[in-house]
Amino acid sequence: MDADLDTLVTALYVEIDDLIERPRGRGRRPLLSHAELLCLAVMQVLLRYPSERHWLRYANKHLRGMFPYLPDQDGYNKRMRKAGPLLATVMRHLATRTPSWFDQLRLIDSTPLPCGASRETVKRSDLAGDAGYGYCASHSRYFWGFRLYLVCTPEGMPVIWGLANPKLGEREVMAALLEADHHLVHAGQVLLGDKGFAGADFERFITGQLGAHFVRPDRRGEPARFGKLARVRQWVEAVFDTLKGQLDLESHGGRTLAGVFVRVAQRLLALTAAIWHNWTIGAPSKRSLIAYDH
Repeated sequence: MDADLDTLVTALYVEIDDLIERPRGRGRRPLLSHAELLCLAVMQVLLRYPSERHWLRYANKHLRGMFPYLPDQDGYNKRMRKAGPLLATVMRHLATRTPSWFDQLRLIDSTPLPCGASRETVKRSDLAGDAGYGYCASHSRYFWGFRLYLVCTPEGMPVIWGLANPKLGEREVMAALLEADHHLVHAGQVLLGDKGFAGADFERFITGQLGAHFVRPDRRGEPARFGKLARVRQWVEAVFDTLKGQLDLESHGGRTLAGVFVRVAQRLLALTAAIWHNWTIGAPSKRSLIAYDH
């Protein structure tokens, strides 16, 4: 197989078509199947169309050969908002079919997910009460929105993820995510995080309840344990760089909690599909999206 967008989408459709359960009961079957919907959503992200209106205009002009039926903007939006569990199922399926799923190393971190830039937006937004103000130390800036928490393989394949109010403690949120999906953390695995996750309770949770090992850079003034780990820490920063720089994570456009969730999941699915396909074809760089963004 080649590394191009048409091949990726075709391979993805073949992989997930039998995985996704067909609608049961009476009623008209959707003209755009669930598998086709997810392929369309992946293409939207990889071709960098944050606006659904602009994307469907492009798809109607250029993609009729691949998708004989395309919904209008309202229909596409409604189906995507209901597709959260479907996106999660397909991501998990693709992740378990890559060799890195069996790696002993997992990267954990969080990054800001802004949802508004003005005081008026904060006051009127449907996200009020769920989103909040936070501070990003690495970029020295305040933001209003959520934090995206991610547990991934070394090349960036998402394993566990979630959104949380930035006022909540990073250790507490990550511990809750890991506890909810504890079956995805195997005994003996190494979880590598940054200094923000430093804490005796968090480390005891990982070693005691999960049976894994927690590794982080040493903090100033404490006894030497693991060193700076600068090179390894750059891996997870590179994953967030890909999500923000090539998949337009911060331009998600979500205005409701369901909308933000599914738009983040859509970008994570696009990253998952690209990494899965790169493993399948033996591409040298597993997280590279260059072959799929045009």
